[in-house]
Amino acid sequence: MIKRILVTGGAGFLGSYLCERLLDDGHDVICLDNFFTSQKTNVTHLLNRPNFELIRHDVTLPIFLEVDQIYNMACPAAPGHYQYNPIKTIKTSVMGAINMLGVAKRCNARILQASTSEVYGDPEVHPQVESYRGSVNPIGPRACYDEGKRVAETLFMDYHRSNGVDIRIVRIFNTYGPRMHPYDGRVVSNFIRQALAGEDITIFGDGEQTRSFCYRDDLIDAHLAMMEVEDFVGPVNIGNPVEFTIRELAELVIEISGSKSKLVKRPLPEDDPTRRRPDISLAKEKLGWEPKIALADGLQSTIDWFKSINMSDYRAPTPNYS
Repeated sequence: MIKRILVTGGAGFLGSYLCERLLDDGHDVICLDNFFTSQKTNVTHLLNRPNFELIRHDVTLPIFLEVDQIYNMACPAAPGHYQYNPIKTIKTSVMGAINMLGVAKRCNARILQASTSEVYGDPEVHPQVESYRGSVNPIGPRACYDEGKRVAETLFMDYHRSNGVDIRIVRIFNTYGPRMHPYDGRVVSNFIRQALAGEDITIFGDGEQTRSFCYRDDLIDAHLAMMEVEDFVGPVNIGNPVEFTIRELAELVIEISGSKSKLVKRPLPEDDPTRRRPDISLAKEKLGWEPKIALADGLQSTIDWFKSINMSDYRAPTPNYS
């Protein structure tokens, strides 16, 4: 059945690939984006498709559309960007959720919230399970994002319980792949950009903090599966359960790219999580999903994409990209 689907943040790294997948499945797709950290070139190849529509709009403002499904992907996700304007960041999560839930309620549409592993903060439970309530500093420099996403989850559950809105919640762990903005401030794009330029690779702290990296295609597979599953609203962890230290990631990027870059250390930012790995038992049970693409293979594809682009076509969205 062909559906009319709204993707907020649809010109972003993940949103643009989601739009592409939905179009390929034959759906009518409305891409909504304010182009703060996204890139128009991510969706220009879609503009001539008859079932694609692009709207420049900020989710903090109301919009009236008729849709069957909504993927709420809009929010800057890298610390340098969400800390650049923390008030706008929390408004994007909170007001964006309110506005999109309003559309879903009025249209009787199913709506998926792209939440984050940051709701767990600097976790005291490892690996992180969905029942863990988190260890978040509500007044720290990361709180605009962490708490904004936590409030968004609250709003989704309250609209579901109070108004019967058909919701889905996924918690995204570190994701990477082609179309990452070179200056998005994420660790993978930072390392690749620095390695290809022959610059020193910047490691914060001692490099022993861990992350789990999920390739873009695997992650979007999970989103599509979550939107179609019945009788399960989540939240559900979406990520790769294989854990790497930041130093291991940097060394792998250097090896695959053939770079001569050296590692240099900088102080660890405040409230930066020391460990991060999802327990994906629930995703396996409810969605029949688990990631398939190994980090080395995903990094090869991502590095190849970085080599194919003209870096001068991209600009840092904020001064805080590294």
